[in-house]
Amino acid sequence: MLTGTAESRDQVFARDVGRGDGVSRRDRRLASRPRTRGHARRRGAGVDRKAALVPLRFGFLSTYPPTQCGLATFTAALYDELNSSAPGASSGVVRLVDTPVLAAPGAPAARSPGRSGPPGRSAVVGALAAGTPGGPREAARLLNGFDVAVVQHEYGVYGGPDGDEVLEVLDALDVPVIVVLHTVLVTPTPHQRHVLEALVASADAVVVMTETARVRLVEGYRVHPLRVVVIPHGAADGRAAQAARADRPTILTWGLLGPGKGIEWGIAAMADLADLDPAPRYVIAGQTHPKVLAREGEAYRVRLAAQVRDLGLTGSVSFDDRYLDAVSLAALVRRADVVLLPYDSVDQVTSGVLIEAVAALRPIVATCFPHAVELLGDGSGLVVPHRDPAAIAAAVRSIITDKAVRTGLAGAAAVKAPDLLWPAVAGRYRQLAAGLVARRGSRLSSAPVSAAR
Repeated sequence: MLTGTAESRDQVFARDVGRGDGVSRRDRRLASRPRTRGHARRRGAGVDRKAALVPLRFGFLSTYPPTQCGLATFTAALYDELNSSAPGASSGVVRLVDTPVLAAPGAPAARSPGRSGPPGRSAVVGALAAGTPGGPREAARLLNGFDVAVVQHEYGVYGGPDGDEVLEVLDALDVPVIVVLHTVLVTPTPHQRHVLEALVASADAVVVMTETARVRLVEGYRVHPLRVVVIPHGAADGRAAQAARADRPTILTWGLLGPGKGIEWGIAAMADLADLDPAPRYVIAGQTHPKVLAREGEAYRVRLAAQVRDLGLTGSVSFDDRYLDAVSLAALVRRADVVLLPYDSVDQVTSGVLIEAVAALRPIVATCFPHAVELLGDGSGLVVPHRDPAAIAAAVRSIITDKAVRTGLAGAAAVKAPDLLWPAVAGRYRQLAAGLVARRGSRLSSAPVSAAR
């Protein structure tokens, strides 16, 4: 669960970082440096009273729009909330890219991190292209211009074997570091384990998004438990008045498409619901994941379309292959009678789509991947076995045909939703960062750095 136990543990963590418990490997390395003005290490001292009134500036290392992936969407939303709710703050992003990004002629240069900047200026202060010589050091230099670095981690977004290039960045960081883990593997390869353990050993705090992920990390890896904090994935507030019900019930699955999403099981379940009057329609929204597209093209989508034809469901199943903006997606979700997450994964500990569906108070049917089991186990949704079209169909049928089921699911979600909204989530990141800065007693970085040397 994401309530009492995790909250009390976070309070313990905040108290312990003030004492300096669970010191990171990078902290010990920095403490051994000469105490120059640029690397003040007054452990246990509070931040200057005037500095405490200045909003913290967060430097993110992550994929970022226009990159289309869950990591980029998460970072953009968290960045926007931290900046919009703290007037005068100026955070920034070092964007992860596959190849070096060349600025178009006449395009403005990446901005330098500073306490304020002209409205509308880009959040991106620089880019880290996988495998670029000197790139990790330059990324660290940019991040050191902020007060706190927030490093998003997935294995596939950094250069080097299993993304081990990220370790070079952390080794050169001087500011407090929050590492956000979007994946915690149950059976990592030896090198994947090495990368993750080295990553968390260099962090001042490690954020996971579910209690399942915390337990998996603490019990399966060498990590100091006092540095692990549970902060849920955030969501936009989708609790506005719901759209009027359409003439046919709408089942919705959305997100970047690719093998493992389990869409084929949702399509198969539709055949079992054909007897309903009116028969529901199944909307599958989202582009094919860019990396899947590069590897195998639209083969998965083509297979799904063939399955729809073979089952005679062309009038009941539709594909929307657009990458929807936040407003368009919110409208689509509001029109859904059921949100279906038929994922194949038995390891997935974080799902932004799941969080967004709960925050929108939509009835949910999900396979029993770990995040769904944890979040929906109190009655906020219906959890079914993997790869079981009959079970999916039975759960969807109960929601569509029984108002009491729909009302119960919505009521349970309404209790949970406020803690999942971006303002609440960003507030917890801000509190965590403030505790780290206070523990360090280091100056708030005020001198902007140039975007390039």
